[in-house]
Amino acid sequence: MELEITTENFDELVLNSDKTVLVDFWADWCGPCKMLSPVIKQIAEERNDIVVGKVNVDEQPGLGVKYKIASIPTVIVFKNGEITNKSIGLVSKAELLSLLA
Repeated sequence: MELEITTENFDELVLNSDKTVLVDFWADWCGPCKMLSPVIKQIAEERNDIVVGKVNVDEQPGLGVKYKIASIPTVIVFKNGEITNKSIGLVSKAELLSLLA
């Protein structure tokens, strides 16, 4: 399941999670984001050991600024509230899974 992450729930769902969290920063107008979305959804459905969330940077600009999102899609992996990995641009499922290793 993919969670919609907002400024209001970010700390609870991402920083305070006891699981690894994969966060996809995206926007409606972004073509590569639309191409990556089904891959993110697959990972969310297949991996119940992690949390998968999506941040719409147009609706949540504060999170985009806080995490210095200059290009989308950007995927950031958090563990114990800390960034452990990051990917910018359209990447394969295998590349995303390697971020979680």
